[in-house]
Amino acid sequence: MQISPENHRIIGIIPARWDSSRFPGKPLHPLLGKPLLQHVVERASQCQKLAGLLVATDDERIAEAAKSYGVAVAMTSRDHPTGTDRIAEAAGADPAASYFINIQGDEPLIDPSLVDELAGNLSADPSIDMITAASPIRDETQFQDPNIVKVVLNGSQDALYFSRSPIPYPRQGEEHLPLRHIGLYGYRADFLKTFVTWPPAPTEVIESLEQLRALHHGARIRVVLTEHEAIGLDTPEQVPHLEALLRNLHSSHQTT
Repeated sequence: MQISPENHRIIGIIPARWDSSRFPGKPLHPLLGKPLLQHVVERASQCQKLAGLLVATDDERIAEAAKSYGVAVAMTSRDHPTGTDRIAEAAGADPAASYFINIQGDEPLIDPSLVDELAGNLSADPSIDMITAASPIRDETQFQDPNIVKVVLNGSQDALYFSRSPIPYPRQGEEHLPLRHIGLYGYRADFLKTFVTWPPAPTEVIESLEQLRALHHGARIRVVLTEHEAIGLDTPEQVPHLEALLRNLHSSHQTT
């Protein structure tokens, strides 16, 4: 892993907790004989712009597993209301870092080049408070699905709004390519500290989307466009599908 310049020290944080309501113990569930968390760590370790990786967890079993993969661990509270709060506590383990990237702990197919793109764009522009990603939605079912978060951008490719509703709504039947938000975030360290001091915003509570707190307070969220589809593991029933995707990924790497 290439070390970033000290004044642009960027740390990747992987949040992983045991008590998922839909899938307890998910970070250590095996996929192709390897725990989910290990897949994520191995993919994130391919990033070139991160000075290091840190697993943020509230469970000793996950902590011990992460250490066995050679990753640093930050033990965090069990009572955090959002993932960003957990990231902020873990960030305290590396006060020298200028930026943090929140790498989802349930996405074993995370694209290292996308993480690097977010890290590079964030560190290159000090006016950006947060950075995230989005990909085109080409399926009407996904566009209508409230579990898939949509985002609308302004002319500078910053987020105007995130919603579980289909936005922008094509009232006149206009052809358009809506954007699916990918839950990969980057933060300036000082902004992250400020963000967690704010109370939840009204729109955040209504939509159950914490990034709306940042927009409520006038923060600038840059959105990187990608064709990468972030596919996470949410329930045990999805394991066979994720394993098939991982097999395809491994076989494609072996043939290149």
